[in-house]
Amino acid sequence: MKPPKPPSRREGASLWARIKLFREDIFRSQPERLYRAWMAELRTPFYRCYTINDPALVREVLRERPGDFPKHSIIGRTLAPLLGRSVFVTNGVVWEAQRRIIDPAFQDARLGASFDAMSAAVADAVARWPEGEADVEALTSHLAADIIFRTLFSQPITHADAAATFSAFQAYQRAQPVLSPLDLLKVPQWVPRGRRRGAEDAAAIRAPLARFVATRQQAIAAGKAPDDLATRIMTTPDPVTGRCFEGADMVDQVAIFFLAGHETSASVMAWALYLLASHGSVQEVCASEAAGADLTRPAGLRTLLKLRNVIRETLRLYPPVPVMVREVQADRRWRGRHIRPGSMVFVSPWHLQRHERLWEDPDAFLPDRWEEDTPRAAYLPFSAGPRVCPGQGFAQMEIALALSALLRKFQIETAGSPPVPVAHLTVRSEPGVWLRFTRRGATGADRSK
Repeated sequence: MKPPKPPSRREGASLWARIKLFREDIFRSQPERLYRAWMAELRTPFYRCYTINDPALVREVLRERPGDFPKHSIIGRTLAPLLGRSVFVTNGVVWEAQRRIIDPAFQDARLGASFDAMSAAVADAVARWPEGEADVEALTSHLAADIIFRTLFSQPITHADAAATFSAFQAYQRAQPVLSPLDLLKVPQWVPRGRRRGAEDAAAIRAPLARFVATRQQAIAAGKAPDDLATRIMTTPDPVTGRCFEGADMVDQVAIFFLAGHETSASVMAWALYLLASHGSVQEVCASEAAGADLTRPAGLRTLLKLRNVIRETLRLYPPVPVMVREVQADRRWRGRHIRPGSMVFVSPWHLQRHERLWEDPDAFLPDRWEEDTPRAAYLPFSAGPRVCPGQGFAQMEIALALSALLRKFQIETAGSPPVPVAHLTVRSEPGVWLRFTRRGATGADRSK
């Protein structure tokens, strides 16, 4: 049985119907033929929009100089209440200066230096993990938030803060579509877009982060700050200007590290647990592998060959960021068509990684495919090129550690209705990912409790 896949929209839907569907769920707004097409065009009164699946065009868009295909301004306006002017949404010289600070901070952090904090968060999560049926989306969100919080600020996140962040971000995603119909129609920004609820959710998420940043700035000034990621980001100067992040700038950067560092990883963990639960033989192989691994040090994770393939396959089937939106700056000629400056370009990892002309049996869960040659040019769950995610190594390490620790303790089975993927800012599910956890080695009486 193949993993859940959302329905596509019907052919011939009106422009307004397409925009409305895109606002509600990116997946349902796209036609089935996009899983076979190399390029598709959508014309609106003010924009020409292109979705590209040709790996050569994807490389051109993602790997050329960032200024050639900057992130579209619509994305910046959508995410501004939450992420401000963080590195995720900026372009040009501002983005370049931000990366000059962030990249050395991440390099100095070293994955091994984060491992102890990561291990402690995983151990606490496994200890509190409930037996029986549970929706794992909130559980993996708490775990991933705790990992990034300990890595950023050297302390665990409280249960209340984790729950509030999960609820606020889910509400924010529903209230803040990637594209507003009014933006596509170029309606002036002073016209209300019905985003007040989204702004309130964003403020609820940013408020505790702002408090922690202020406290850390005071500790740095007093010479008492711990050597963690937040301190490194706040004290690493731009090698060109000598400037460090300050005040609101720092809150913006912490917001993207916290949200990108936990929301995307939480999504992948939840889907990986579902795939393991629905493929029992794969689960048992990975559980046996985890039982024999040394999980007390980073090198032990490299022995989890089968589990790492499961993670790769999960990232292929359920990439946490479903679409990237760029803007064309100069005339281009793509597949015989004239692409004008100002055109909107969609790079969709979801469709690219399930493309029928690039992958064998693309909708099937086949982790062993990663032991052979795979179309790596059609695999970009962390983007590619200059704007590749700087935390991809961190994410893959925490996911492997969390899954292996849970597999050591629990046998996992599906429960309730299969989850249905939905795409807003990240790939989540309706009505959640419900699974049943039974302690390994439990007796029949224990299982019935």
